[in-house]
Amino acid sequence: MHTLKLNSLADTKQLAEILAGEISGGTVIMLSGDLGSGKTTFSQFLGKYLGVKRHMTSPTFNIIKSYNTNADLKLHHMDCYRLEDSEEDLGFDEYFNDSDIALVEWPQFIAEFLPEDVISININYESENERFVTIEGTGDSNIKIAEDVYDKFTS
Repeated sequence: MHTLKLNSLADTKQLAEILAGEISGGTVIMLSGDLGSGKTTFSQFLGKYLGVKRHMTSPTFNIIKSYNTNADLKLHHMDCYRLEDSEEDLGFDEYFNDSDIALVEWPQFIAEFLPEDVISININYESENERFVTIEGTGDSNIKIAEDVYDKFTS
């Protein structure tokens, strides 16, 4: 697990840009953090650097929104907050595939549907301009992505 300190919105933007350059179809990103920690802001920056043209909003009420990127793949943005205490399977398997990227906010509420190999990002709010972010991968390719993102961000 790698821990990064973000001191500004520019740092959040830089982290999203680096991650966007490292991931490809088949990547599943679990994005955790308290309400207001910056998950949606991070998601918007990630989408921007993946080439999403539409404005990304938190899919709290839709649960899943899909966006086209500039790499001929889709970014599936999921907000599973409303699925707490739910056993409902919304067909997650079709979103966790080899050709698209899935970004899952509040992944703990759909843990039984998540694939084994993921990138986990946790954002901890410290103050208005300060966040601590941990990034960790499971599976060989995701472990390497997490290490590469950490190395590029800190260099």
